[in-house]
Amino acid sequence: MTGAEAIVIGGGIAGVSAAARLAKHMSVILLEAEKQFGYHSTGRSAAIFIRNYGNATLRQLNAASASFFETPDEIGETSLLTPRGEMLVAAEDELEDLAEYAAGATGLELLSPQEAVDLVPILRQDKIAAAAIEWDAQDIDVDRMLAGFLRLFKSRGGRTETGGRVTSIVQQDGTWSVETETGSYKAPIVVNAAGAWASHVGAMAKAAKINLTPMRRSAAILPAPQGCDTATWPLFASASERWYAKPTGGKLMVSPADEDPVDAHDAWVDDMVLAEGLHRYEQMVTAPVTRVENAWAGLRTFAADRTPVVGFDPVARGFFWLAGQGGYGVQTAPALAEMTEKLCTNDTSPFLAETMAALSPSRFT
Repeated sequence: MTGAEAIVIGGGIAGVSAAARLAKHMSVILLEAEKQFGYHSTGRSAAIFIRNYGNATLRQLNAASASFFETPDEIGETSLLTPRGEMLVAAEDELEDLAEYAAGATGLELLSPQEAVDLVPILRQDKIAAAAIEWDAQDIDVDRMLAGFLRLFKSRGGRTETGGRVTSIVQQDGTWSVETETGSYKAPIVVNAAGAWASHVGAMAKAAKINLTPMRRSAAILPAPQGCDTATWPLFASASERWYAKPTGGKLMVSPADEDPVDAHDAWVDDMVLAEGLHRYEQMVTAPVTRVENAWAGLRTFAADRTPVVGFDPVARGFFWLAGQGGYGVQTAPALAEMTEKLCTNDTSPFLAETMAALSPSRFT
């Protein structure tokens, strides 16, 4: 059995970044069930940093992550961000949603329907009752971020194991024994960064019962509308999250913004859900959807209050939750990795006590 001071379960951006931080202080083994890191949610992310995305706690985490994205000194020499912008457009029945979003937002500029169409010419002006834009929303280079944290982890002596699912987790005399399909490992600390499988991992460890619900999110790549250069367009979206569209590689990625509860699995597209979402998108634009070049789905996993679950379990000593990041996992990863580092090393945390309480697993018990 291979020993270490900490075992991190889950090789998405949350687990990899936390493992890299912990490896500065202790020996760490990083376990990933798939043969590659970032296979599920991280590799299927919309890859955009939106400071106003999420509830009040998430916005605090977004703010805490911003400086890392701009100056990722430990994993790269240049910013992980490039300009994009995020514009919300509201039909008449979405005005309340837009007002609610704007109420807690910073750096948001209200736009007229004409100004919205000036930015994205395919929008139907007659359908827009109001609009707003966050100019500071930026694309994230997720591949470079994940690869950078993996390099940092390995440079600090971290060990990775891939291609084997966890089959059992047992604690005895203060030490956790973790069995996978390919090996056995032991450590006094286990970090549960298993994404859609986090509740299952918690149950194996006999930790507090925390219900985390995986939800499918679909997306499709469409050719750019004829005669349009989408490179300078912002991400544009329905104010009530009925759909969103993001320019990428000279094309458009359009999502129905679906959140259908599903079991943890390698997600695939529900054709009907995608078709309905593309229809909602079509109602707001002048360019019909004539062809789907590619489509995929990923899983976003939420706690009931839609706030991540981060901290030591109140029942199972040494079992640490780093889960429930929902659709905010990539953009909150730097802050949550630092939080994990501070809590697991008993260091002083720079985060507010109210933020820590809002994230704590103890809030459910």
